[in-house]
Amino acid sequence: MEPDLFTAAAEERQEKDPAGSPLAVRMRPRTLDEVVGQQHLLKPGSPLRRLVGEGSSGPAGPSSVILWGPPGTGKTTLAYVVSKATNKRFVELSAITAGVKEVRAVIDGARRASGGYGQETVLFLDEIHRFSKAQQDSLLPAVENRWVTLIAATTENPYFSVISPLLSRSLLLTLEPLTDDDVRGLLRRALTDERGLKGSVTLPDDTAEHLLRIAGGDARRALTALEAAAGAALDKGEAEVSLATLEETVDRAAVKYDRDGDQHYDVASALIKSIRGSDVDAALHYLARMIEAGEDPRFIARRLMISASEDIGLADPNALQIAVAAAQAVAMIGFPEAALTLSHATIALALAPKSNAATTAIGAALEDVRKGLAGPVPSHLRDSHYKGAGKLGHGKGYTYPHDLPEGIAEQQYAPDALKDREYYEPTRHGAEARYADAVEWTRKHLGRKRS
Repeated sequence: MEPDLFTAAAEERQEKDPAGSPLAVRMRPRTLDEVVGQQHLLKPGSPLRRLVGEGSSGPAGPSSVILWGPPGTGKTTLAYVVSKATNKRFVELSAITAGVKEVRAVIDGARRASGGYGQETVLFLDEIHRFSKAQQDSLLPAVENRWVTLIAATTENPYFSVISPLLSRSLLLTLEPLTDDDVRGLLRRALTDERGLKGSVTLPDDTAEHLLRIAGGDARRALTALEAAAGAALDKGEAEVSLATLEETVDRAAVKYDRDGDQHYDVASALIKSIRGSDVDAALHYLARMIEAGEDPRFIARRLMISASEDIGLADPNALQIAVAAAQAVAMIGFPEAALTLSHATIALALAPKSNAATTAIGAALEDVRKGLAGPVPSHLRDSHYKGAGKLGHGKGYTYPHDLPEGIAEQQYAPDALKDREYYEPTRHGAEARYADAVEWTRKHLGRKRS
């Protein structure tokens, strides 16, 4: 449903007297030049620049846009900037509360405004991934005929959550998570700007760093926490937002963790060593510290995948599958929900039986190769499929294992220099016990002599 007269009046009052609005609302950029981060989308001639009139119009004008990115990266802000920078009607809907009826009402209003007054309409649709296929279908005629310029926002992968016809008629713009420097600059501006805190408080370095950890790249979260902490400091008659005041306000203890320094590697090392040592509780503690410090969840997931092969291996063949699935899930959902997936994987890996046999096996094989222990491939194993290979003796004497009852042939596979070398020494931990039996049986039937 389009904004009524009461909504319009409320918005007008908010613009004239913004003091009652949240800090995150007051600090919204008024132009694209004030937008923090997303510089890859703000270059001259970019679709967003053209959308606000900095470029061509008419047949070459901008099409509808889908903004995809994590929460707090500026999707709503960009739509707001477009509304302020153009003379187009601006209508905002949320897919959480709106349906086909509301969408059709906006489209009908857009057609009337265009036909009667020559005024174009921008429709900002937040959380478009919450619309069903039928609801998204209702947008197609308006987008295709340009009755509205659609700016749709989503936090979910649009290739899974937005119908193909709508994707093909829109520009997909990916918003990157804000860096700490981006959020730090935004906080500085909010502290001094007339629309913000007007210099009423200062922010010491330790408080600012903890605020950045709390924000996790989310500008809205950073400004909300700053506003609450600044209010608490002023209530106490303090002109400085102390770390204690911030912790009190947001109920979150400061985690001593420098993501770019030794702590980054020390805590990551402690996580992996706790998993290796099967101490699930210690592993969860270090995982929590990394999460709370704003560590990149993909970094944590990568470390878990390495641990699954380095420390568990074939003692639990499912460990690597769990770690890989966790990494894929983390890449799709991000924080805060990714914490659940990382916990799932960490617990599974910590409690799995352990074996480093795969690690030592490849290490020993690589050491021999680097020492020059290689030699030619035995003739009977060489490729015999090309013309002339037979004359060279390639493939001669090769026994096809599938032709034998036991499926294994007593023949040499390794080069002469390595024919009795044994790299894999399985443990009898967990599922690797069956691999230990298998390797003993196969080596015997291959006629391998013990080294």
